[in-house]
Amino acid sequence: MGKQLHENICEERIFSSIFNKHSKNLHNFLYYKFGDLLNPKDKVQEAFVKLWQNCAKISPDKAKSFLFTTANNLMLNEVAHQKVVLKHQQTKPKMHTNESPEFLMQESEYHDKLQKALANLTEAQRVAFMMNRIEGKRFKEIAEILDISTKAVEKRIYGALEKLRKDIKEL
Repeated sequence: MGKQLHENICEERIFSSIFNKHSKNLHNFLYYKFGDLLNPKDKVQEAFVKLWQNCAKISPDKAKSFLFTTANNLMLNEVAHQKVVLKHQQTKPKMHTNESPEFLMQESEYHDKLQKALANLTEAQRVAFMMNRIEGKRFKEIAEILDISTKAVEKRIYGALEKLRKDIKEL
């Protein structure tokens, strides 16, 4: 640890090491929190650009926190921008399909119930649940990524499962 005090993120090997260590987890975090529509890959790259621009000010042990905070803020700014864009759009896309109206209605209702059930989860529960169930990460891996204990991860996922069972029981 004493060596880290003299290390500088501006050194290419250290920056490269930080990128290799955190880029995938940062992308997955953004993807599960915000979805794919807001280009989480772009936000990961932007966060690393900002880290490089501020490399002299940030110590290597603070890099992960800086990256996750910066990327999260970039995504929140993009969400706000998309709300403005949607508000000012005048045309709606036309949907053409060969499915029956009944099937489309049932599919829409199912999708709405599922989205509502996921939306009812707390952000912490949703992120932990998606990382575990969709990506297949173990509790210990999730705990390291989110910088919490494994017991906290277990509690979040258990709470998410309980809420989802309650909200989707008729599905």
